[in-house]
Amino acid sequence: MLAGLGVVALVAVVLVVARIYGVPGVSDLRRLTAEAGPWAPLLFLGLQAGLCVAPVPRTVFTLAAGVLFGSAVGLVVTLAATTLAGVLAYFLVRATGGALVERYVRGSAVTWVRRRLDHHGTLAVTSMRLVPLVPFAALNYVCGLSRVRFVPYLLGTVVGIIPGTVAIVVLGDAVSGRPSPALVAVSVVCGLIGLAGIVVAARKPIPEEVPSEETQQAR
Repeated sequence: MLAGLGVVALVAVVLVVARIYGVPGVSDLRRLTAEAGPWAPLLFLGLQAGLCVAPVPRTVFTLAAGVLFGSAVGLVVTLAATTLAGVLAYFLVRATGGALVERYVRGSAVTWVRRRLDHHGTLAVTSMRLVPLVPFAALNYVCGLSRVRFVPYLLGTVVGIIPGTVAIVVLGDAVSGRPSPALVAVSVVCGLIGLAGIVVAARKPIPEEVPSEETQQAR
């Protein structure tokens, strides 16, 4: 509820500012970002990391990173922010026992995901991150509730978010009208890798019974 109100408030502020000052072009946005110096990427990183702990879609920030900073800097900033958001959410769920996120992690689909996380560790996290339709925040919460340990979770998160993040950041950079053909090719390849994650996640077998916590730990 609070996350939804925050998004509505942010959109309202943006609309009011745009109404008063007009809508800046991409070149204007990049000029303002450059004038802000090193504070711009740091502030962006903190904003994205903080908001994406809540169920706020990270795609908006990933696209904006490409628009504001270009492919190289935008990719570094949004990868760092996304990873930080995932880490914060993971430990928040572990610390609270999932009480704060219970309503976001219900249903048969969540059970399907959690069983794979319990049994396949890093591979499960990576494959789920590669699936474009799996909500980032919801998967963070489920991982926090599962038996996946932190290092496998972190590794799977970093590896899994790279393809989709590259694709979207390059798309944002392309809005400037100066897309690099090489980066566009990388974006297409990364998008295809992301789609392949659906097949990996769906075909990986799991045991019929979920072992007890004492006898089985996530790999």
